[in-house]
Amino acid sequence: MSLRIGKIEYANCVPLFRALDSLSCNRYQFVRGVPAQLNAMLAAGEIDLSPSSSIVYGADPDRYWLLPDLSISAAGPVRSVLLFSRSPIEDLQGAVIGLTNESDTSVALLRIILERFYGFTNQFVRTGMNSQSAMQTFGALLLIGDQDMRESMNVTGNFVYDLGELWYSFTNLPFVYALWLVNRQSVAGRVDQVSDLAKMLVQAKETSRKSLASYVQGTGLEWYGSDNLIAYWRTISYDLGESQIAGVTAFFRYAADLGIIAHPPDLAFLPAAIPDRCA
Repeated sequence: MSLRIGKIEYANCVPLFRALDSLSCNRYQFVRGVPAQLNAMLAAGEIDLSPSSSIVYGADPDRYWLLPDLSISAAGPVRSVLLFSRSPIEDLQGAVIGLTNESDTSVALLRIILERFYGFTNQFVRTGMNSQSAMQTFGALLLIGDQDMRESMNVTGNFVYDLGELWYSFTNLPFVYALWLVNRQSVAGRVDQVSDLAKMLVQAKETSRKSLASYVQGTGLEWYGSDNLIAYWRTISYDLGESQIAGVTAFFRYAADLGIIAHPPDLAFLPAAIPDRCA
């Protein structure tokens, strides 16, 4: 049985999956979706592994293993996790904030920024409204992914805040938006297959860094402009080294402090693929 891999349909994943496609020779089954959809499928065992919202691991670490050396992260501005506000962020105390339906990690990050770093108390409301209607309804609106990137090109009269930049300004750490999670139960007896895939993903990560210009065509993202898209990809890191581990550990600690998760979890890596530094 081939491994079922969640494939996030956002621009930030294009280089890694393009490189993986060239290496994998169709040996895997890819299931497409936005983070919230794939998170639910992974928890249910409907897919075996996926780049998943970091908060999913923090909330239920005993269900998953992590793949080593892999994340979706950025040190500073990320360009695709943005808060659109009708007023400066310093004036958002008490405001009702509209939230994307597509991600949980970014929602937790926004809560940490507003509650922990600014000391605000806000009400947060999930919304499926289009962005124009939502901006008329809420004091501010959190969007992520390709929708966010498109919206940022057409913003007039609003304040726009990059959550990655805000996190970095307060912590001096990268923010890890996604970790590669493996459902322990669904891969029982197939850990060696997952280990082989983990090695291939690390190879794809290295390949993707050298091939960004070749990935622009056929993405459906040509509206963003090839130079903008390549610059965006260069802000994204697929690494999970010491700085990213420090960043995600801090995120889990803040999330636990606010009651978003029960407690900061230990990082449990796929047994057959534990790197020396994590032994």
